[in-house]
Amino acid sequence: MPGRLIKRTWNNIFRTTNDKDDGTTAKDSNQGNQPLFSCIEDNVQTIKNQLGNSTDIVFRRLKIGPKEKYEICIIYTDNLIDTMALQELIVALLNNISEEDLNTVNLASNNLTDVLIEKVVTVGEAVEVEDFNTLITNVLSAQAAILIENQSQAITVSIPGFEKRSIEEPQSATLIKGPRDGFIESIGTNASLLRRRIRSANLWMESKEIGRITKTKVVVAYIKGIANEDVVKEVHERLDRINIDAILESGYIEELIQDETFTPFPTIFNTERPDAVAGKLLEGRVAILVDGSPFVMVVPSLVIEFFQASEDYYMRADISTLLRLLRFFCFFLALIAPSLYIAVLTYHQEMLPTTLLIGLAAQREGVPFPAFMEALMMEVAFEILREAGVRMPRAVGQAMSIVGALVLGQAAVQAGLVSPAMVIVVSLTAIANFCFPSINLATTVRILRFGMMSLAAVFGLVGIMFGLILLCIHLSTLRSFGVPYTTPAAPFILQDQKDVFFRVPWWGMFSRPRLISQTNIIREQNNPTSKPEPQKSEST
Repeated sequence: MPGRLIKRTWNNIFRTTNDKDDGTTAKDSNQGNQPLFSCIEDNVQTIKNQLGNSTDIVFRRLKIGPKEKYEICIIYTDNLIDTMALQELIVALLNNISEEDLNTVNLASNNLTDVLIEKVVTVGEAVEVEDFNTLITNVLSAQAAILIENQSQAITVSIPGFEKRSIEEPQSATLIKGPRDGFIESIGTNASLLRRRIRSANLWMESKEIGRITKTKVVVAYIKGIANEDVVKEVHERLDRINIDAILESGYIEELIQDETFTPFPTIFNTERPDAVAGKLLEGRVAILVDGSPFVMVVPSLVIEFFQASEDYYMRADISTLLRLLRFFCFFLALIAPSLYIAVLTYHQEMLPTTLLIGLAAQREGVPFPAFMEALMMEVAFEILREAGVRMPRAVGQAMSIVGALVLGQAAVQAGLVSPAMVIVVSLTAIANFCFPSINLATTVRILRFGMMSLAAVFGLVGIMFGLILLCIHLSTLRSFGVPYTTPAAPFILQDQKDVFFRVPWWGMFSRPRLISQTNIIREQNNPTSKPEPQKSEST
């Protein structure tokens, strides 16, 4: 495809620079991967030199064991660890070492670290490290390191305790009925929210670090036996191919692993809702959690998912179906309403009733611009107001956007720049744009709307039909991790139509999507094709 060709060409142009950076990074990594010394002072000095004597790195020396026989140094990053857990660790090191434990220590075999891990360190997850690179990375990842005199090995204990935002309702995906918790910036908390909903040993979470400088933790979550193994393998391969110095948010990874770059449609689903991710994992999808981001990515992603809200599965099937059909109607309304207005007024006036046509002509009598320029000015003005409302402080942003739209629209009509009908069309389009559960789809419609307006201004209704045909062709060429983007409409899968335009009751959704989960597609085991009947009470 043209997008993939451009992306490949871009990578080839900058391949020399990337290779040079890789060589430099590898060299620096080898320098920092030297083994630990047996002398605490040498280790401490080396760590200080590599960290630039940073003031937030704390070095605390202690003497432990009977008669204070062994000297140790605890290293940690201030404000990243739990101070209470650190105190418990220090107390354990000072009081929990007996003569019997020390009698098992043979300094020649370097097994004092094993004794401390097995019998003394009781808080956090303790591991043994032997090189500076791993030691420094762990210290900067909310772990405390224990250096021991005459030992060329160290112990790192995970006791994270940094400040984090409390769990609250997501701002980007609000519901009337459903759970109110949402993901936060802590990857550990986000993983626990998924574990809370899926208490199964088959929920596997595999972590890795991405980013040569930031070393951001990324977790790949999926349900073993339901998720497609080929998709899981592809996710790991794409993540392993990422060679970048920093990952600060999930958007970095999304842009680096998506199938198609040059498309307005999102091919990776993002959400702040744990219940939505849990539901997609149960369908066989793979979730990607990124430390520092409250948005979790889910692949493979289908275009139909962006019309589905979590609330659809918490209400009755008939109500959910009506709401979903309303979203589809709002999609076409937000996409082509201004275009239809432009095309009809410019080329197809005969389609309007005479009374309505006379009224519109009277409104436009003093307007100096054609319909396309009217719509373009109003759409651009509304986009400016929308962006200003988002960037301004929350206390005044909403009031600013509402008042600005009212004042601007009324003033434009009174000044004779636009007609009242155009203000109604643009306002209705803007309201319909807010009906989508996904902000990514709303952004896509905002982009495509300008293209449809241009086609309508040049070719009329023929241009609108041509734009819709191009849109369908483009959607049919997209894929998300090997799965066609328009599944199950194209390719058409009859069994999966139960959750597309309509949602059947839960007793009818007995199978998972065919192209997503290919190994375990049955949800309900007991007579899944029949509606459950209520039991009749016996008459007394």
